[in-house]
Amino acid sequence: MRPSARIPSILAGLALAAGGAVVAAPSAQADVKACEQYVAQHAPKAVDGAAEACYEGQIGNLTSCVSSLVAVGASKDAANSACEASR
Repeated sequence: MRPSARIPSILAGLALAAGGAVVAAPSAQADVKACEQYVAQHAPKAVDGAAEACYEGQIGNLTSCVSSLVAVGASKDAANSACEASR
């Protein structure tokens, strides 16, 4: 292969590798933040307990997330929506 043909091939490979790294990057923190923001907008009384509850939702324990938010003052509908946002 000629050197002039190798350079575009190498650049294309690097671009694909970099794109794959971006797609595989975890977004867990953003999910917890989305849950906390939903709580702040729709159930301001429950903001104090939102961080821990949203973390429970993020790790897959939606039942605990919802019950924790309801216990600190969120409506069941707002808690369900917030916990779904944490996933």
